[in-house]
Formats: sequence, structure tokens, C-alpha cells
Amino acid sequence: MTTDILEKLAKSKFRSKFKLNEKDKDYIKSKGLETIERHAKDFISKRIAPANPTNDGKQTPMKWHPVFKAQHATATCCRNCIFKWHHFDKDIDLTSSQQDYLVSIIMEWIKNQL
Repeated sequence: MTTDILEKLAKSKFRSKFKLNEKDKDYIKSKGLETIERHAKDFISKRIAPANPTNDGKQTPMKWHPVFKAQHATATCCRNCIFKWHHFDKDIDLTSSQQDYLVSIIMEWIKNQL
């Protein structure tokens, strides 16, 4: 299922421009994928999962962390993008299974970039 959405996202001119650079890849290798996944879970649970989060649409920077780039590439960066691409209602808190789904897409994209 994540492969299908990643293929659709790759066709988006905006989403497809995001790539991990060597610094990002080195950071991931130094921290390990388990740590990066913990970061992704933390960012999703705190910044994205609440219904109508603070600064929605501006809460995810486009740089500074590989997960942030992955969030933009996978349309998991804000509730509007999540609604458009993943069809999760933005007016209710994301469930733990929805959060897990978003993290799995982020991690799949990161692994593909490596």
C-alpha cells in the first residue's frame, strides 16, 4: 500500500523535488534507522496528530532534518496535505494506526533515498 502512494507522490512536481543530500544520508547512517523512526513518530505525534494543530501548514520546516524533507515528499507535513493525499479528516485527532501508517510512508521514502 505504501508503494502505491509513493508512486503517486513521485509524479507530483512539488513532492518529487525533495531529496536527501549526502549530509542527510550521513546523519541517518550515524543515528541509525531506528532513531530516525523514533524522530518521525515524535514529529507526527506532536506536530501532526492533533486535530487542527497549531500553525498547521507551517509546522514542518523544509530543511534541518531528513524526516522534515521526507514529510514534504510524502505529503505528511500538515493536515491539509494529509487530507488531500491520504484522506484523513483534519478535524479529528489521528489514531495510532493512522500515525503508524504515516510513519511507515516516511520511513519507506527515506529507505528508498538511501
